Amino acid sequence: METSLHRQLKEHYAVDASRQEVACEGYRIDAVRNGRLIEIQHGSLAAIRDKIATLLENHRVMVVKPIIANKLLVKLDSRGGKEIDRRRSPKRGQLLDVFDELVYFTRVFPHKRLALEVALVEVEELRYPGHGRRRRRRENDFQIEDQRLTRIVETHRFRTLADLRRLLPSDLPSSFHTGHLAELMGIRRHVAQRIAYFLRETGAIFSVGKQGNAVLYSRRKRAAA
Repeated sequence: METSLHRQLKEHYAVDASRQEVACEGYRIDAVRNGRLIEIQHGSLAAIRDKIATLLENHRVMVVKPIIANKLLVKLDSRGGKEIDRRRSPKRGQLLDVFDELVYFTRVFPHKRLALEVALVEVEELRYPGHGRRRRRRENDFQIEDQRLTRIVETHRFRTLADLRRLLPSDLPSSFHTGHLAELMGIRRHVAQRIAYFLRETGAIFSVGKQGNAVLYSRRKRAAA
């Protein structure tokens, strides 16, 4: 079932309602604008990888990846019922979260006809109690009724590897490992490892040796001595 978030983003990117849900190459496309096919993917990019690869053979494509930067949790007494509470979720999404999905998109991005737009959004998430089969309902026993867009905070568009490389800290050593990335970007090591994996697989950075058990990378094929 389509969420309000998905529908609202289609309206935002298509502008003209007649250019939404357009058939092309045997696929249903979310929107078309200025001759560019637009696919909005809140779920995994892996799910549309083959679709996008096929469309890129003959068309310009933009993949819009929304990331929830802020979420307001709206609690209902039942499905379609009355609101009984609302609170801000402590979870915060950020731009670098896109690498969680890009690791499955290395065979598609970059491409001369492809643009990737990351949209950081604020949403309201409507929730209602779960199936009620437990005697004691836990706080996390709920189902999501809908997600509604309240604001697009900012967007970031990527077309080339250089665009993604600009996310790396400017003060990285000429040869660096994921520990350097984690420290300088203020992220956890496993997040830095995903970033390094994607950049290496797409040729944005190169493996140039090891330091102990850590793989060393460089923006150039040969690291500085």
